[in-house]
Amino acid sequence: MLRTHTCSELSKKHLNKKVILCGWVDSIRSHGKVSFIDLRDRYGITQLFYPKKLDIKKETVIQVEGKVKEKPNPNKKLKTGSIEIDVEKLNVLSKSQSLPLEIENPDNTEETRLKYRYLDLRTKRMQHNLILRHKIFKAIRDYLDNENFLEIETPVLAKSTPEGARDYVVPSRVYKSKFFALPQSPQLFKQLLMISNFDKYFQIVKCYRDEDLRADRQPEFTQLDIEMSFIEEKDVYDLCEGLLKYVFKKALNKDIKIPFQRLPYEQAIKEYKTDKPDLRKNEEFKFVWIVDFPMFEYSKEEKRYKSMHHPFTLPKEDDFRNIDKLKARAYDLVLNGSEIAGGSLRIFDKELQMKVFKALKIDEKEAKDKFGFLLEAMDYGCPPLGGIAFGLDRLMAIICNEVSIRDVIAFPKNKDAKDLMLDSPSNISKEQLKELGL
Repeated sequence: MLRTHTCSELSKKHLNKKVILCGWVDSIRSHGKVSFIDLRDRYGITQLFYPKKLDIKKETVIQVEGKVKEKPNPNKKLKTGSIEIDVEKLNVLSKSQSLPLEIENPDNTEETRLKYRYLDLRTKRMQHNLILRHKIFKAIRDYLDNENFLEIETPVLAKSTPEGARDYVVPSRVYKSKFFALPQSPQLFKQLLMISNFDKYFQIVKCYRDEDLRADRQPEFTQLDIEMSFIEEKDVYDLCEGLLKYVFKKALNKDIKIPFQRLPYEQAIKEYKTDKPDLRKNEEFKFVWIVDFPMFEYSKEEKRYKSMHHPFTLPKEDDFRNIDKLKARAYDLVLNGSEIAGGSLRIFDKELQMKVFKALKIDEKEAKDKFGFLLEAMDYGCPPLGGIAFGLDRLMAIICNEVSIRDVIAFPKNKDAKDLMLDSPSNISKEQLKELGL
């Protein structure tokens, strides 16, 4: 190891001990022929006393060896504020040039922050957000593992299907003029896993949607995907409420009240003019289930009905004569006015599924082309099933008190779906296009 301790570990109990530290130069102050350096890593800051004038720039990476000494004037704001290191050896591991942005400067534009994201990620704000993200994801996995759920990966190269946002597509080199699609969610795969007798599935998974962006959208985003067999709505509510209570306590040391309020969709629209009402009265976090959604909504542009959620949602009745009044066994979870999760019980009867497709004007040929594998699987024993998916980036933004989900993602795209750091999307060579038959 190039270091014996991190920059937050040392205290008076280490006095006179020889140590080796590594990190970035957070600040440097020269007084005559001596220098004082604040050395930073992701754990904290330690002050160094160097008996020479040192000419290096901030953010240079150094290694120092020396003894722990008591600080004459302790800094109570720092965890290591009672000590400093008398440096005997100093090695410059990597020099830094003048920075294109000032670390910790609140006036840095988002464009600059995203272009130099590797520098922006050194800020306390971004370090805090990503460390908390890790803790929350770990708590999610621990809770679901304890509830007998299995985390199962599903394919990234999948099939383009209708009834959602636009797909991102990937051309096949082997099969000219044919395309894979990146999954908008693992919806079909998790239903197939239920048919395969994996009765409790979850996955923290990347999803992809080619849609117009805003503060709480990204072309690629992270979901917590959950599916269960032999359940009803209450099983989903109980699981999610228990999960969130555990996660908030474990990661934030906050107690949230359960069960959450349940509000019918029609009542939410009537009273709050939205199906994402903000019901806070500082409670800091206010959850509410929105239930009893319409099964379908009419699209004037397409002159047909579309699924309010997706075409695999189980209706409350199988009588389709009055399609406008048909309710779905679907539910959304709203936190502080933002939808953070949505799900439903699923159709597990092939005849009913075809009935829904017909209402959506998806004919048998299209249904077979798009969903033939799922329809065929239903012929071999499909259990009652249902689930939910959490938008983890939205949840993290609320928890971290950030306006944009870009501030809780390590390497996000900007509002125009561009990666400013990689300069992507970008052109590919004529040879690559020719290989793909494009």
